[in-house]
Amino acid sequence: MQELINKNHLIKISVWYSLFIIILIFVPSYFYTKSEIQNYKINQTNLVEQYALNIQRAIYDFNRSKNDIFFFPKSFNINAYIYDSKEELIYSTSNIKLVNENIISKKYLLNENRLDAKKLIVEKSFNLNDVYLKISILIISVGLFIFISAYLILKQTITPYKKANNYLDRFFNDAMHELKTPLGILQLNLELLEEKNSDLIEVKRSLNAVKNLQLTYEDIEYLMKQKRVSYTKENIDFTLFLRHRVEIFKSLAQAKSIKLNENIEENIKISINRIELQRVIDNTISNAIKYSNESSKINITLKKDSDYKAVLSIEDFGKGIKDKNKIFERYHREEEIKGGFGIGLNIVKHICKKNSIKIEVTSQLDIGSTFTYYFS
Repeated sequence: MQELINKNHLIKISVWYSLFIIILIFVPSYFYTKSEIQNYKINQTNLVEQYALNIQRAIYDFNRSKNDIFFFPKSFNINAYIYDSKEELIYSTSNIKLVNENIISKKYLLNENRLDAKKLIVEKSFNLNDVYLKISILIISVGLFIFISAYLILKQTITPYKKANNYLDRFFNDAMHELKTPLGILQLNLELLEEKNSDLIEVKRSLNAVKNLQLTYEDIEYLMKQKRVSYTKENIDFTLFLRHRVEIFKSLAQAKSIKLNENIEENIKISINRIELQRVIDNTISNAIKYSNESSKINITLKKDSDYKAVLSIEDFGKGIKDKNKIFERYHREEEIKGGFGIGLNIVKHICKKNSIKIEVTSQLDIGSTFTYYFS
């Protein structure tokens, strides 16, 4: 919903809607353009014919008058040429012959007159740029009107959803805040009970359940804050950090009799945000435990590389992945029965893309999967 009410997204919808409407009106616009061009040509032809009529009237009036001087009607944008019976030019209003392909030309035969003129040719060039400019302005105006209308309508339409989204944001922020303290208290007390009664299976199960809740809580919290909070990088001792995270998951692995094999090189340091690195490690290990077979093992390897500052590899021996292209999609789950929200690996992909971490996934059904992260 946050994406729906995003201003840029709203503008994109309005633009695409406007383009769709403009395409729909393209056909009538085409015929309208042809009609405008035809009307323009008719108007220009009328001007030529009117000018030719003025010249013929002037010649007729000169025949009836006793004046010795003939005053030729002038025009600034129409040329006239008078020829005698031998096709020789008697008079022209321009020394330049029109060669433009867009020319309206009219020829008239003249009655006997004092000028000995037999033929009149009137020509006018025309330019369709004015017509095209008019059509362009009309289309742009219609497009802007449709875009503004669509934008305002969509904005008004999503207002209730925007209010509901703001309400949900406040609700989830309050809910997450209220859950954090009880989860911490539950985990602390269960850990104390485990120290006093290390063999009590109910305490171990309860502690593992709380840890799973904590992992889900941290994923949702990161998902909610990633667009509002700036996760700045820091220098981290990857070796110590990874060992600490693996220790936390040992009890979850023991519940399925899974052994976590560590092959972690010393003194590996990288620059990354601590919370983001934790999300990558936690989601990958928790998925490995979730989809591993019971009484199997998980190999966790951290080493240096000539091309990378660190290479983290987590290998499990379980069901494998059916479709590697979908595992990083939000809300995708390989098996519904395993539970979860399907957001963990999507968060991992987002973090890796943000920090230029290369991901490599290999998997075989009923054999296992390996997630490898290359930190540059």
